[in-house]
Amino acid sequence: MPGRRPRLPGTTRVYAYGAAAGLAVDLLLGDPRRGHPVAAFGRAAAAVEQRLHRDHRGRGALHTAVCAGTTVALGALAARTVRGHHAASVALTAASVWAVVGGTTLGREARAIGGALAAGDLEVARERLPHLCGRDPQSLDGPAMARAVVESVAENTSDAVVGALFWGAVAGVPGLLGFRAVNTLDAMVGHKSPRYRRFGWASARLDDLAGWPGARLTAVLAGVAGGNPRGALRAWRADAGKHPSPNAGPVEASFAGALGVRLGGTLSYGGRVEHRPVLNGEGRAVEVADIDRAVRLSRRVTWLTLAACVGGRILTNAVKRRYA
Repeated sequence: MPGRRPRLPGTTRVYAYGAAAGLAVDLLLGDPRRGHPVAAFGRAAAAVEQRLHRDHRGRGALHTAVCAGTTVALGALAARTVRGHHAASVALTAASVWAVVGGTTLGREARAIGGALAAGDLEVARERLPHLCGRDPQSLDGPAMARAVVESVAENTSDAVVGALFWGAVAGVPGLLGFRAVNTLDAMVGHKSPRYRRFGWASARLDDLAGWPGARLTAVLAGVAGGNPRGALRAWRADAGKHPSPNAGPVEASFAGALGVRLGGTLSYGGRVEHRPVLNGEGRAVEVADIDRAVRLSRRVTWLTLAACVGGRILTNAVKRRYA
């Protein structure tokens, strides 16, 4: 009828409403306290690893294929089961988003460490830091812990939120679950320890590939949401390529430029000291108050990501209709 507003295509409405609902539940409740699906996946992946592990890339690739492929297949089966039922499809998408994103818990953990640092209680901050990142807390003083928290907020905004929403927009529930499975496998076996140097190679490379678009989207939106797009872009272009991670580099550099702080430098993982390049060398040293600023920036990036993904789906559908 004339004057009636056009409705979004069905699959786009399912994604938009479901993702918004899932993010809202995450905002209110954070991660599930018991029976977290990601923890259940981790236990299953560890059981598969016990059967398959050899110091061999092929065995690691099989482990990755079994774990990630099964997760995608289960997601596809669940989506197919509710296909045609709008409310059930929205509910499944919302539940999947809540299960795979971790923005609220990320912010809570970061702010808890920031509160301990602000109170001068370094021991409490050191106890909580492993909940957020894998660095050796005993080797860090207060400023180094504040920097570690800001870097972790930046990287996990991409890994725990933006990447999942992006793949959910591309592939629905299987994309949401598949991305979290790949990201979790990388955290479990993708590091270069003696046990996983070869076995974890496939998981690490697949995570780099899956995280590539989300990392660039995070970097762009951090500049937009941070109020200093020029500084974010300058730091991204100048310093992202210096970072050993192809995806963490753009994200951390953009956050550094947006916040006006200096990230990178010396850090310690598992007793191994690394000297990473400085990101946004023109910025100042990180202060405790920057933790809250980083969390607020992360939250703004989250909602901008949802808007960008829905907008991308609308544009894609319009192009398909025009050239169909």
